[in-house]
Amino acid sequence: MQHQGKVIILGAGPGDPGLLTLKGKEWMERADVVIYDYLANERFLEYAPTSAEKIFVGKKKGEHTLSQDQINELMLNRAKKGKLVVRLKGGDPFIFGRGGEEAEELVKAEISFEIVPGVTAATSVPAYAGIPLTHRNYTSTIAFVTGHENPEKDHSEVAWDKISTGIGTLVFFMGVINLSNIVKKLVDHGRARKTPVGIIRWGTTYKQESVTGTLENIVELAKEKNIKPPAIIVVGDVVKLNEKLNWFETRPLFKKKIIVTRASGQASEFSHLLEKKGACPIQFPTIEMVPPDSWEALDRAIQSIEKYDWLIFTSANGVKYFLKRVKENRKDIRCLKGINLCAIGPKTAAVLERLSVRVDFIPSEYKAEAIIEKLGTNKIKGNKILIPRAAVAREVLPEELVKLGATVDVVDAYKTIEPEERKSSVIREMLKNKEIDVITFTSSSTVTNFLKVFNDQEISDLISNVTIACIGPITAKTAEKYGLKTSIIPENYTIEAFSDAIADFFQSSCHVS
Repeated sequence: MQHQGKVIILGAGPGDPGLLTLKGKEWMERADVVIYDYLANERFLEYAPTSAEKIFVGKKKGEHTLSQDQINELMLNRAKKGKLVVRLKGGDPFIFGRGGEEAEELVKAEISFEIVPGVTAATSVPAYAGIPLTHRNYTSTIAFVTGHENPEKDHSEVAWDKISTGIGTLVFFMGVINLSNIVKKLVDHGRARKTPVGIIRWGTTYKQESVTGTLENIVELAKEKNIKPPAIIVVGDVVKLNEKLNWFETRPLFKKKIIVTRASGQASEFSHLLEKKGACPIQFPTIEMVPPDSWEALDRAIQSIEKYDWLIFTSANGVKYFLKRVKENRKDIRCLKGINLCAIGPKTAAVLERLSVRVDFIPSEYKAEAIIEKLGTNKIKGNKILIPRAAVAREVLPEELVKLGATVDVVDAYKTIEPEERKSSVIREMLKNKEIDVITFTSSSTVTNFLKVFNDQEISDLISNVTIACIGPITAKTAEKYGLKTSIIPENYTIEAFSDAIADFFQSSCHVS
């Protein structure tokens, strides 16, 4: 007899990936099947195992991938096959999410299920627009109302005569299409025409857009701004606070589309920092980290590691590949005892320090020249130095150390290659449509590989209105070689400082949009 599966009806929240609950994430990580809606952020699918079946069943106005009956059948079918099914729904499944109906079907079929509540758009979207639903100076009552009732019903379940004047704040779901009717019902039942109204579209996401007015003019304002679903409508005096408290839409990089060219394994951290400042990062990896063509040189150095006076790491990747190879050579971290360690930048040092490995020197400027300046004062003549690094890199550091009298072994710890799959057509189209605000480069390789996607004739036209940002002067120099003018370079060559510099650039008075 086949083991019965289970269904998790999971609220994904309103759109901001950070608003998915911890419990929701745990179930996503265990899923055999994910059945997800239009309003559930597709980034949540990254939490699911790669082996999980992922099925889109989204519904928009006039567009139904599957009917509700078909969704129910799909959910039951997979569960009956012994699968753990996550039914991923936008917002909270029990607030205008038809989660109750789906749970009833599971009960009828005698299938085990759990409900995981989600952050509802009713509260989160107004909060991201700076609209508190209750406030001691304005109101202590709230009502959540559907703006789109079942068309098959012969009468309205909404008590317009009671909610129009009896509730301080009204929050309407799915009401944009019926906005004029909602306004008429409220006014006809006694709500003052001067009552403030706010409409928030794509709330909690980088696409968020807020429009405020009154019952008297909101219909026309919504038409002027071309406001379409999905959107939340808030009616009540608390909407007045939007102008004062709208924190989300005033972030320095709000709605800025920024291309991130870092390697896929490193892009997420940078993207997250940009998102926190309001940007929409578009990951377009132009490099990929892979093992070198041969481990021979690195293995030989590791086997005789005790002969070195200095071990210099120029990147976090160099550290990771080096330590991995130390393990493969049946050695451990204790083999570094007595060797001076140098790391370019705090990120590189952090990889070592997480293993309780002491770093002796981090240059004040995160580049090779700063290391040379420091080590030169230490009279390193006669010292043996090991540099595990990328297969192709600047030769300034080893060449200058040799000039100072050191013996330097440079070994390949990894190499960078161009990714096999890149969505170059998507990026080209976005550039052509002038949708991109910034292109970021974090190494000379990212510049070179990015430009390989385009021919010389088209690139100048495509990026004519785009701000170029480079993590440091070396990268900027490479960009300049290809005719790209760099507008943003951080003082410190770290990802954190880089994101801050981009934000500062757009926050300055001459760049405020």
